[in-house]
Amino acid sequence: MDLLRTALEAQPLMALFFTVAIGALLGELTLKGFSLGVGAVLFVALAVGAFAPGAAPPAILGTFGLSLFLYAVGLQCGKQFFQGLKSAAGLKANLAALTGVLLSGAATLLLLKGLRLPVGPALGLFAGSGTSTPALQAAIATLGQEDPAVGYSVAYPFGVAGPILLLSLGVRILKPRLEPPPGTGPELTEIAVRRAEHFGKRLGELSVVLPADVRIVALRRDHRNRPASPELVLEEHDVLLATAPTRLALDQAVRCLGEEAPGRLTHDRRDLDYLRVFASRSTVVGRTLRDLPLPGDRASIVVQVRRGDADLLPAPDLVVEAGDRVGVLAHRSDFPAMRKFFGDSIRGTAEFSYISIGLGMAVGFLLGAVRIPIPGIGRLTMGLSGVLLLALVLGNFRRFAGLNFMMPASANLVLRNLGLMVFIAQVGLASGPKFVATVSQTGVQMLGLGAVVLAALVLPILLLGLFVFRMPYDEVAGIVAGACGNPAILAQANRLAPTEAPDLKYATIFPGATLLKILFVSIVPHFL
Repeated sequence: MDLLRTALEAQPLMALFFTVAIGALLGELTLKGFSLGVGAVLFVALAVGAFAPGAAPPAILGTFGLSLFLYAVGLQCGKQFFQGLKSAAGLKANLAALTGVLLSGAATLLLLKGLRLPVGPALGLFAGSGTSTPALQAAIATLGQEDPAVGYSVAYPFGVAGPILLLSLGVRILKPRLEPPPGTGPELTEIAVRRAEHFGKRLGELSVVLPADVRIVALRRDHRNRPASPELVLEEHDVLLATAPTRLALDQAVRCLGEEAPGRLTHDRRDLDYLRVFASRSTVVGRTLRDLPLPGDRASIVVQVRRGDADLLPAPDLVVEAGDRVGVLAHRSDFPAMRKFFGDSIRGTAEFSYISIGLGMAVGFLLGAVRIPIPGIGRLTMGLSGVLLLALVLGNFRRFAGLNFMMPASANLVLRNLGLMVFIAQVGLASGPKFVATVSQTGVQMLGLGAVVLAALVLPILLLGLFVFRMPYDEVAGIVAGACGNPAILAQANRLAPTEAPDLKYATIFPGATLLKILFVSIVPHFL
């Protein structure tokens, strides 16, 4: 054992990645739908840190990891976050999350004052109950000590298991109607135009009578297929190829225009055939579909965009991102030009601009270093929240000053998960000895206090969302996941409510809730 301890302390980076490997392995274990996920890395790191007190790598390594996590999350969620601030539904969701975070902060202050808890472990309880590693880092930076990691590690299991349990109980008690979205991709159908009132109309005029998410992508006339154009005038015997996210919308379109005519377009590929390409060229990425001059000698049209695991409606204002798989209807002779135009390289699913990420993170760190005067407190800096804030802005605008700041979904996922793992492992290794000493003295008490802070976070969101704002259960589940921030909670919300709402609400809520938690732990010590 002494030999192992000596080896770990002599090689801090070896200790770090050994911790990440064992923690990730344990995090994959599931017991009745519950798993610790990345939280298991923290507990392994605490154990290794207690066993080998000198094994912790420098703190700057943890800061670097967390900055990668925040930057990647900001880019991914920026657009949804700002859209949520503009809509009535988004404002209600943010208000519910804001209430929960503030009440959990108030509960932390009451416990801190009433039980005379040390400020470090108390702020760690707040961060751990909300499973917020950025708040933990901010508390450590504000206090200049590792004590918050002790409270964080004690409260973290409740922060993961508590919301999962409450959401599951909510489904059993309330029995909400939660229906999975039909199909796994866009639906297609061929419609023969039979209603005389549409003869002589331009295709662009059909948008008034068709469901909003139905799109006409091709037209067959005189036994020849052609891409749809808003200026094409409908004639009797025309057959249209329509696409929509759901079969219900297409059925409505069929009733509106005429009758189904299966096989007319799709069986004849002389003029149009389907091609799927990867968007990887810099001249394509960051531009809207409307602005893409598709190449080739004959007309073509984009009919599908798949990003990650989601199929997106190819609206004219949809911005193409690196790694998108774009489906095109084009003549086969134009396929080579189409592949060259988009790039069609699978490397595009993992590559991104190091110029943009370098500039973005540099400006984010600079923003976080600006000292902001706050009356009654003094001058505060935003720290790593400056990186998150700038990333949200860049994720909303996507392109700025000729640079594309977005990155492929797969690369974003790898970057943020690696950064989070490195940060948690470094903090746990540094906090191991103090964690063992604290838990041996006040472990049961700290566990109970963590449960109280968690209840103050989750219960108000459930009550406000379900009974005051009367929001659907799947949306409220996404708000809870976003306010807590842990991916395991989002995964459980998706299992309970197999719709798109949990993911959308999570992306809307998570950035704002994270910023609020960071501000709370940064400001509170100045009043104590």
